[in-house]
Amino acid sequence: MKQKKPAYLQLYEALREKITQGTWAYGERIPSRRETAREEGLSAITVEHSYELLCQEGYIEARPRSGFYVIYRPLDGFAQVSLPPQRPTAPALYPPKQENGFPFSVLARTMRRVMTEYGESLLSKSPNTGCAALRQAIARYLARNRGMNVGPDQIVIGSGAEYLYGLVVEMLGRGRVYAIESPSYEKIEQVYRAKGVTCDLLPLAHDGIQSAALAATDASVLHITPYRSFPSGVTASASKRREYIHWAAENDRFIVEDDFESEFSLLRKPEETVFSQSKKENVIYLNTFTRTVSPAIRVGYMVLPKRLIPLFSRTVGFYSCTVPAFEQYVLAQLMDNGDFERHINRIRRIERKKRADRGS
Repeated sequence: MKQKKPAYLQLYEALREKITQGTWAYGERIPSRRETAREEGLSAITVEHSYELLCQEGYIEARPRSGFYVIYRPLDGFAQVSLPPQRPTAPALYPPKQENGFPFSVLARTMRRVMTEYGESLLSKSPNTGCAALRQAIARYLARNRGMNVGPDQIVIGSGAEYLYGLVVEMLGRGRVYAIESPSYEKIEQVYRAKGVTCDLLPLAHDGIQSAALAATDASVLHITPYRSFPSGVTASASKRREYIHWAAENDRFIVEDDFESEFSLLRKPEETVFSQSKKENVIYLNTFTRTVSPAIRVGYMVLPKRLIPLFSRTVGFYSCTVPAFEQYVLAQLMDNGDFERHINRIRRIERKKRADRGS
């Protein structure tokens, strides 16, 4: 275990490894928190935090007066598992309310600083994939917070998610079938159909796309919103995310991971991305600053697996960047000086306190 990580996170990773490697099988009861604390020489609160993470991410579940049981399913044979359809959880709000929004005073101060430091150079044309300063800042942020070790050359800046959806189609091609969640954010389907591609709508269950629908689709591109999909509010379980990765491992398939607002997850660690878990370099990661900063800042970014960089350059690399340099430098400074992450952590603390006050 890495010594720099908190004890509860080290324990979480060790227990998760036992589950994913099959040491504890699906449906098996795992040691109680007290037993684990005694065996590992850790405090009860440390073990409690670790078990809480495993529950929230869908590796185990707590059963009253019985203990904790593994609910993570192995990859082999997932397509044959037929779970009864379940109604998605209550709808989430979209666009999200801007309660506890990014502090305007901080944003205004950063804007003034950028104008002073960069001056007339802000009028220069941005490189096609975005300013190096922002791409480098995003790469550092993803490494710190999302377990994604990517280079700035893998990052493409664009004016919002819808624009980036279009680039994905033009890069991967209109001859493919694109599978999307049903229900899903309506603009996903609208953009794909406007680009002239065939969409296959895959119904959601409580833990993600239904296995039977995923196994039956003719699609070669799967567009997912694994964290709190809109409008269903469904978050894909750990088993389901692995199922997506397994599906994409064959026949030149790709996943488009549309990551919206997962920074504000109430987990004590960031949500795991499908991009960071996949080993096949076939996941395209998308995110925006709409939720974390402001919907008025129309800036999104796409992270390409290394093997797709030549294809991107050949097919759509000639497009000019659609985001002004000024906005890119402002965001780069917010990420580099810590204001961006301080805001996220502040909101997470507020939301955790609200949950605690409600007694949940």
